[in-house]
Amino acid sequence: MKRHGLLLAAGLFVAGGAHAALDNKAAEELMKKDGCAACHAVDKKIVGPAYQEVAAKYKGDAGAAAKLADKVKKGGTGVWGQIPMPPNAQVSDADVKSLVEWILSLKK
Repeated sequence: MKRHGLLLAAGLFVAGGAHAALDNKAAEELMKKDGCAACHAVDKKIVGPAYQEVAAKYKGDAGAAAKLADKVKKGGTGVWGQIPMPPNAQVSDADVKSLVEWILSLKK
């Protein structure tokens, strides 16, 4: 009985903390909904860098997801040039997390 309880608890923990990774279509929909597509594209610079360039720059950086999520929420300048990225505090934390994880998964 103990074993079943542990398995159930582990399953609930995993299910509660997990969220489905975005596919390209879902990511593009979020980009449009949240306004990201006005300045970013997957494979080319618009106002901000291409998401593939972002993924390449942060490849292997264990703290990249947290840094990028913070940058999305607070905005900033200087990393990709002098054009500032405005803060996006209105974008939900869940959307930011999903988009950042998707961006970091892209390959050039």
